[in-house]
Amino acid sequence: MGIKALDHESLNENVKKVQYAVRGELYLRASELQKEGKKIIFTNVGNPHALGQKPLTFPRQVVALCQAPFLLDDPNVGLLFPADAIARAKHYLSLTSGGLGAYSDSRGLPGIRKEVAEFIERRDGYPSDPELIFLTDGASKGVMQILNCIIRGEGDGVLVPVPQYPLYSATISLFGGSLVPYYLEETANWGLDVNDLRQAVAQARFKGITVLMDMGPPISKEVQLVSFHTVSKGYWGECGQRGGYFEMTNIPPQTVDEIYKISSISLSPNVPAQIFMGLMVNPLKPGDISYEQYVRESKGILDSLRRRAWIMTDGFNSCKNVVCNFTEGAMYSFPQIRLPPKAVEAAKKAGKVPDVFYCLKLLEATGISTVPGSGFGQKEGVFHLRTTILPAEEDMPEIMSSFKKFNDEFMEQYEDNWSHSRM
Repeated sequence: MGIKALDHESLNENVKKVQYAVRGELYLRASELQKEGKKIIFTNVGNPHALGQKPLTFPRQVVALCQAPFLLDDPNVGLLFPADAIARAKHYLSLTSGGLGAYSDSRGLPGIRKEVAEFIERRDGYPSDPELIFLTDGASKGVMQILNCIIRGEGDGVLVPVPQYPLYSATISLFGGSLVPYYLEETANWGLDVNDLRQAVAQARFKGITVLMDMGPPISKEVQLVSFHTVSKGYWGECGQRGGYFEMTNIPPQTVDEIYKISSISLSPNVPAQIFMGLMVNPLKPGDISYEQYVRESKGILDSLRRRAWIMTDGFNSCKNVVCNFTEGAMYSFPQIRLPPKAVEAAKKAGKVPDVFYCLKLLEATGISTVPGSGFGQKEGVFHLRTTILPAEEDMPEIMSSFKKFNDEFMEQYEDNWSHSRM
């Protein structure tokens, strides 16, 4: 019969090279166990609503009215929805050319891009041009779009801080570029060591990989910046809505045109997500009918996330051979697991990377689905796992107790006469 186009050996080699640990071996095993009836706590992915976080009321009310505009004609609409939600839904519908079922401009609705620009100006104190803002289906799509435009081949290196989000390594592999890692200093609360950054650049240059300053004028004369934002994380947590944007600074007009052309191939980012983005960057103000409820809901989520971060950090640090920095500005913990040599040997015998071995044992024993640190990058011989701080606050003490019981028994099993001086 011969080899067909979609046979595995015929596929693009870059596709085969891609690894995405967040939904990799651990996630697949967790899904199997769940099908078998085991209770699984999916802490592998930052997916707040899947772990019980309640959506904010006001944005959902506005988008509900935009999705079902006939409700706006119902004389009883005012009994079901507050006046500010009704007004905002009418505002966003007026920005569309046919409601949520119609394509928008490939960069997103101009009116919402204007709201994003105004948000950036308020936040950063400098002018922002709506024409240089593209709305995207989540920040990930924006990152992929930009990397697709700048990576020309494996000679192009992309500097990435490690531990890194696997989206970057996966996308760089997919587009045939080279990831140039520089390690953040764990003992300095994941701070940046500039010498390490310089060393990473020097090693990449030695291998013939381009970095920014080698590309010559005008690029070397002005910093070119693309910044991203999303509705998926934090107290919004609207991952499934896929709303995001990127803003370009010091990017030549011809390049902007090329990026617009690439965006046009997808016709339009999804329109409901654009409205979520508009609502995030143009929030309710004091005096609005729904303002107090909005602040109460968002503050409640943020306060709870902080408490959960402390429960998790303290829990990890109470475990044998585990150290963890406090979670700040994110919804993830990245504890270091100091695996005894016997555990490393057992992992090798099982044909597993040591932290994958540990995380699989954790999953089987407790149902806690995490991601091995090797998926994010880590220094040689140092092992971590990544977990979200998103399980319900009332469940967190039990989860950490379950983790501690597993970990301490694991360490006793493999420790043997391992020296405690490593601690």
